[in-house]
Amino acid sequence: MGFLAGKRAVVIGLASNRSIAWGIAQALHREGAELAFNYQTDKLAGRVGKFAAQLGSDIALPLDVSEDRQIDGFFEQLAAHWDGFDILVHSVAYAPADQLDGRYIDSVSREGFRIAHDISSYSFAALARRAEPMMAGRAGALLTLSYLGAMRALPNYNVMGLAKASLEANVRFLALDLGAQDIRVNAISAGPIRTLAASGIKGFRSMLARVGAAAPLGRNVGIDDVGNAAAFLCSDLAAGITGQVVYVDAGYSIVGLSSGSDGA
Repeated sequence: MGFLAGKRAVVIGLASNRSIAWGIAQALHREGAELAFNYQTDKLAGRVGKFAAQLGSDIALPLDVSEDRQIDGFFEQLAAHWDGFDILVHSVAYAPADQLDGRYIDSVSREGFRIAHDISSYSFAALARRAEPMMAGRAGALLTLSYLGAMRALPNYNVMGLAKASLEANVRFLALDLGAQDIRVNAISAGPIRTLAASGIKGFRSMLARVGAAAPLGRNVGIDDVGNAAAFLCSDLAAGITGQVVYVDAGYSIVGLSSGSDGA
């Protein structure tokens, strides 16, 4: 029996089996959690439904986090399946492609800034607000995904770095608010992983190579590494941890100067 047996988990943002969300969903399922998912568009409904079925779930509901009415509708539909749940995973981030290429000062625009923060950060608070009544009193856990660009300036990451910094602040404020309901809120800051989403970041392959060479463990992490850490943070084993950003990056974030020849 896994350490999440008897828990119910909602995973928001699964769209590919090459994603961090898939790694997390697999780990939650392996440890015994019952799962529910969203799909953003009708085009993705069949794909997400198949992923859900592979993990023993028949719950895949429409939800575009950019619309409040859809957030309300998602939880109303979820309540027809479950009277409550224990875990919410937020694996949602987006900025227009033109915001992730070249110098930050040249690419950033008012609209790009708004979209990046709305989808990547505000949506976590919007979901938490609507989820609270269904999670209250269940020793629940909210989890989101950040990146080192929230803390350090990285080429081409641009406005997404600011959005992730906002997301990490979101974690702390939500943790303070929801602690009285026995709901914990944390984030994982994962190292670069070859996912479909990462393909939109210019120079990603070079970044992956440099991080793998400079990291203390001498490698990059994968979706399984992040999934295992997520399962722990969402479980009662992590009952004393809230408001934290946990780095799952093979140690890269601690390095000031690499001892290797990679130049990092």
